[in-house]
Amino acid sequence: MRNKRYTVGGRMAILFLAVLLMAGATARADSPRQRLSADFGWRFKLGDVTSGQDPALDDSAWRTVNLPHDWSIEGDYNRSNPTASNGGFLPAGIGWYRRHFTPPDSARARRIVVEFDGVYMDSQVCLNGRLLGGWVNGYTSFQLDMTPAIKFGQDNVLAVRVDNSKQPYGRWYSGSGIDRHVWVTIEDPLHVDQWGTYVTTPQATSRSATVRIHTDVRNDGGAIANADLQSDLIDPDGKLVSSADGAQSILGNAIGSFDQTINLSSPRLWSIESPILYRVHTTVKSGGTIVDEYDTPIGVRQIAFDADRGFLLNGEHVKIKGVCLHHDAGSVGAAVPVAMLRRRLDILKQMGCNAIRCSHNPPAPEFLDLCDQMGFVVMDEAFDEWEQHKINSPYGYSDYFDQWWQRDLSAMLRRDRNHPSIVLWSIGNEIPDQSTARGAQVATQLAGMCHALDPTRFVTSACDNVNTDNPANNTRLDFLAQLDVAGYNYADRWGIRRELQYEPDKILYPQRKFIGTEDSGMGGARGQYAFTLFGGSARDRANYAANIIEGEQVWKFVALHDYVAGNFIWTGIDYLGEGGRGSSSGAIDTCGFPKDGFYFYQSQWTGKPMIHLFPHWTWPGFEGRTIPVLCFTNCSTVELFLNDKSLGAKAMELPRLGSAGGWNTPAQTPINPTTTDLHLSWDVPYVPGTLRAVGYDRAGKEACTETLKTSGSPAAVALSADRTTLDADGRDVVHVTASIVDSNGELVPTASTPLTFDVSGVGTLVGTDNGNLQDTSNFKSRARNAFNGLALAVVQTTRDAGRIHIVIHANGLKDGIIDIDSKAASATALLP
Repeated sequence: MRNKRYTVGGRMAILFLAVLLMAGATARADSPRQRLSADFGWRFKLGDVTSGQDPALDDSAWRTVNLPHDWSIEGDYNRSNPTASNGGFLPAGIGWYRRHFTPPDSARARRIVVEFDGVYMDSQVCLNGRLLGGWVNGYTSFQLDMTPAIKFGQDNVLAVRVDNSKQPYGRWYSGSGIDRHVWVTIEDPLHVDQWGTYVTTPQATSRSATVRIHTDVRNDGGAIANADLQSDLIDPDGKLVSSADGAQSILGNAIGSFDQTINLSSPRLWSIESPILYRVHTTVKSGGTIVDEYDTPIGVRQIAFDADRGFLLNGEHVKIKGVCLHHDAGSVGAAVPVAMLRRRLDILKQMGCNAIRCSHNPPAPEFLDLCDQMGFVVMDEAFDEWEQHKINSPYGYSDYFDQWWQRDLSAMLRRDRNHPSIVLWSIGNEIPDQSTARGAQVATQLAGMCHALDPTRFVTSACDNVNTDNPANNTRLDFLAQLDVAGYNYADRWGIRRELQYEPDKILYPQRKFIGTEDSGMGGARGQYAFTLFGGSARDRANYAANIIEGEQVWKFVALHDYVAGNFIWTGIDYLGEGGRGSSSGAIDTCGFPKDGFYFYQSQWTGKPMIHLFPHWTWPGFEGRTIPVLCFTNCSTVELFLNDKSLGAKAMELPRLGSAGGWNTPAQTPINPTTTDLHLSWDVPYVPGTLRAVGYDRAGKEACTETLKTSGSPAAVALSADRTTLDADGRDVVHVTASIVDSNGELVPTASTPLTFDVSGVGTLVGTDNGNLQDTSNFKSRARNAFNGLALAVVQTTRDAGRIHIVIHANGLKDGIIDIDSKAASATALLP
């Protein structure tokens, strides 16, 4: 979670049996705050349990699980499951978790709290049979004080009841269970409050910056405490830059607030290209003794949205090239290892993506940490429903909104407001209330809380009815007036706006700030190419050639109009639920394998020369039939060859060059484009062999090539891994790709070969996938077919170092075999 605490070693670590945990955690033997992972050693039972909170209950026969854990993804696809199509037809229900631990007597007189990064959903938490509290929203982090119920020197039982039985509930796959991390923090009664440090940089240039630090210190003792607060600004190299001090007396059971300012010369600014992080180290003393220490990573940067220039980062115009993402990750469901998140973000970086919209809920805290570190800007989103239901279901967040919105929104804002990656708060997605007077009033309240708790960022809402063919459903102007930036979902959806998009509203409301919060991308099943016959077999229509047009037109408008800050395509990655097994709307499939759409955005969002040809060139029985061959590229000109015979060169240019310095005199030599589309195409009669594209830069120099070859029959399973060395921490994962290849090592792009996955050694198979959302087999199965030549195994480490041996077998083919090293991870502390 944000505001990472120092992990205690030495004296306190001995008290709590320090063992292996996540690599990279800081450790200080003299730190008085201890943050322990409580992820390991839970006992789980699916179904309701009478007196499940009773410490005397015999849970020895319960299943042992580690967190994060999602029991829904372990279940079988069944169309009778009450989650229905929006929940991916996977099971939900009620589950119980129990965790035994024994705190030593030496931890007396300290405060002990349990922190849940997220529990889906409607959780009730008990310690030793005593109700501590709970939380309804499954995406919100929360903390509960265990101190009054702790029993020192004996066994304690932490029990969590999770109720996801009200189905169907949401509009996408949610998962079920304690699907995010759990922490136990041991701290002095005088301590920095939960999410108690708030750091802003109201002025930041390359020459100087102002760093403002607001710190809430809580005194849980009964008597007045004298608190001395020191805030140290530490640069990216670990060197002290400057410090600020303050002191005050804090009443018992009260909070004292400190406001401090540090001036920074020649700061290293956080940006998308250079995501540099500083940190604020907070020290609380009382009577000369250090009683608390607290670390807050920050980025020094300035953001703005301008009605004419769009999004500005550190004073420079930056076009937001974004994707919408749901929280699940295919075969692991909602319990996503951080290495899986990192891989997905890395693939999106390769696509040229620089922005993420968290759809439609706050993400796991470590996801935002990665966005800070990797250089993404983020729209953090709070709600998918307010007071009105969206779907034809008796259940939804609207049932809880009036009672819970303040707690949920406050938790999101306070937890996440130090992340430099976050530039927008979204208070809602496609809220039906947007067309009502009451909805405008609610928007005022939500936006007001955002501005009160974080006046440095901008508020939006993803509105899908800004202009419709039915004015009674339109988003009200007083609703839009509450938004700092007007969020448009599918600005090209309605009537003439199919072509004009934002332009009519720019004329009517010249001071409005615009962003595409959701736009059509280029989805579809990876590697799937279909033809529709019309007028006879000689007139095939390639369906894959038609679904790219809307995405091209939307991006062309966004790219050429600075006043549109950018857009977020729906979606970056395929996800589960919302209409069946899952939605194939992504540019990347659930395995993380790029689709053709990935390469379109790469051609528009990156500068390194690239070419992508499609479809594949293995079409037995299609000899002599015309196949449209399409190409995404950022090269100026591409020449296509079939079996070394040129099929001609095509060229494109965006934006086209205008005259510069004289009539009809462009700044560079014209390339004479052959299309105004953002792709190139050739109609090619199919002949087996080799299709080769050569890309040239504006000067006519060869820049890159791509080759497609007709494959033979499947001969082997070829394996590749995204990493060769893992951390033996029980959390790390490796992604092993299985490719069905012919005798020459060429991918067989139509292969659906049945595969069997075997893992031995110090690893565990936690998921198999192939990216085919029509495949309804269990995600934990060792048996899975390849889909269009590919499949994926996700293998997780244990807490033992050694070798992981992975074999993927297919009858009649050469086995795929790969070994992965798992090495001892950095030591830190776990809850015993």
